[in-house]
Amino acid sequence: MTALYDTRAAAVTTAATAADQQPYEYVRRELVEPDWRRYPGWRDVTDAQWRDAQWQRSHCVKNAKQLRAVVGDLLTERFYDDLAADQQNLATMSMLLPPQMLNTMAISAELTPEAFTEAFYADPVRRYMLPVASDRMTAWASHPHSARDSLHEAEMWVVEGLTHRYPTKVLAEMVSTCPQYCGHCTRMDLVGNSTPQIDKHKLLLKPVDRQDAMIDYLKRTPGVRDVVVSGGDVANMPWPQLESFLMRLLDIPTVRDVRLATKALAGMPQHWIQPKVVEGLERVARTAHRRGVNLAIHTHVNHAQSVTPLVAEAARTALDVGVRDVRNQGVLMRGVNNTAENLLDLCFALQGEANILPYYFYMCDMIPNAEHWRLAVWEAQELQHAIMGYLPGYATPRIVCDVPYVGKRWVHQLSEYDRELGISYWTKNYLTSVDRATSAVGADLLAQRYPYYDPIYTLDQAGQNWWANQGD
Repeated sequence: MTALYDTRAAAVTTAATAADQQPYEYVRRELVEPDWRRYPGWRDVTDAQWRDAQWQRSHCVKNAKQLRAVVGDLLTERFYDDLAADQQNLATMSMLLPPQMLNTMAISAELTPEAFTEAFYADPVRRYMLPVASDRMTAWASHPHSARDSLHEAEMWVVEGLTHRYPTKVLAEMVSTCPQYCGHCTRMDLVGNSTPQIDKHKLLLKPVDRQDAMIDYLKRTPGVRDVVVSGGDVANMPWPQLESFLMRLLDIPTVRDVRLATKALAGMPQHWIQPKVVEGLERVARTAHRRGVNLAIHTHVNHAQSVTPLVAEAARTALDVGVRDVRNQGVLMRGVNNTAENLLDLCFALQGEANILPYYFYMCDMIPNAEHWRLAVWEAQELQHAIMGYLPGYATPRIVCDVPYVGKRWVHQLSEYDRELGISYWTKNYLTSVDRATSAVGADLLAQRYPYYDPIYTLDQAGQNWWANQGD
C-alpha cells in the first residue's frame, strides 16, 4: 500500500513539474484603458472628450509637429529625426494616428525622455502604426518580387473597386481612406494620401456610380454569395451611405454573407459606439436576420495592448444589436507579434475579454519596404504549431499565406518548399476573374504552381548569395 501511494505521489509530482514547464502559461488579464493624461498634450482631456468620435478624428496625429504637440519632450530629437527620415524616404503610408491608437503605445514607460523614447522605440504597436527609418532593413528593404498591389486586387476588379478573386466571394472597396493608416497596409497602392515614394492610385467613379455598378454586377452574378464590404475602412463612409448600400446588398437574394471590414473597431472604437451608428447598425442587423443573411464585423488587431475596454464595448455593442459575429484578422509581423506568447496573449484578450473571435493571422504581404515586418513561411508554420491546444478549437486562429493569384492558404498547404532559396510553391482549386478572362485552359491553370517568397535576410548565406546574383 505504501509503495502504491509513493508511486501515485510521484506521478502527481511529475505532473505538477510538467505543468510548471508549460511553454505558455495562461493568466487572465482584465482589460485596462491606458491613462491618456500621461501625455502632456492630453493632460486636460476629459472622459467625455475621449469617448467622442469627432474629438478622436479631429485630434488624429498626421505629422511630427502634431506628435510633438501631444508627446512633447517625452520623445528625444533622435526619434523625431528618425520619423522624418522614414516619412521622406521610405514610408508607403502617410501618417494618420488616432489618439486611441497612440494611447496604447508605451503604456508602462517611465515618463522621462530617455526612458520613454527607448520604450516607444520598442513598443509593438508603434512598430507598425508609426514606423521609423531605423526599423527598416538596410539590405533587402524590399523583396525583388514586391509590388505595390501585391495581391493583384485591382487586376481582378470586375467593376471599379469590386475584386472577384474567389468563386463565391467578392471584395468591395467602398472608400480609399481609413481613420488610421497602418504602415504595412496591403492596399498601400490605393489607400491613403500619396507619400514622397508612392503616388497613390485613385478611385475615379463617383461613389454613387461605383456602388450602382457593384450592385448591378452582384445581381447579374448569382454565384457570388459572400460580400466583404471594405476599403479603406467602412468607418470612413458616412453612415447613411453605408447603410443604404448594405440594405441594397440585403435585397439581393443570392447574397448570404456580408462582412464589414473595419480596423476602426480597435483604432477608433468611439466611432462604433456613436448612437447614430449603433441605431443604424441595428436596423441593418435586423434586416439581415429577417432575411437569413449572416452579418459580421471583421476588425484588425495585432497586439494585446490594443484591446482595451472601449474596444470591448464596441464589439459588445455590435453583438447586442444583432451582428452575428465580430472577428479579428491580424497580420503576423516581426517585432510585433511573432512569438507564441504574443499571439496567445492577444487571442485570449480578444476571445476572453472582448468577445472578438480570433479568426486569421495573415503573413505580411510583399509590398515595398516591408521586409523588416515579414516572416518566412517556416516561421509561420512554427507559430501555428505553437499556439495549438491552448484556445478553444473554434477560437484558434488559422495562420494563412495570401499567395498572389491564388488567395488565402493555410501555411502548411504549400506543395513544395525550397528552404535554401526561400521559395514556396502553391496551387489553387478555382479560377479567378483574371483566369476566366484568359484563353488558357482551366485545367492547366489549376495545375500551375504559384511562388511565394521568404524575406531574403532569413535565408542561409548560400540563398542570400543566389539572390544577390540574380541581377547580374
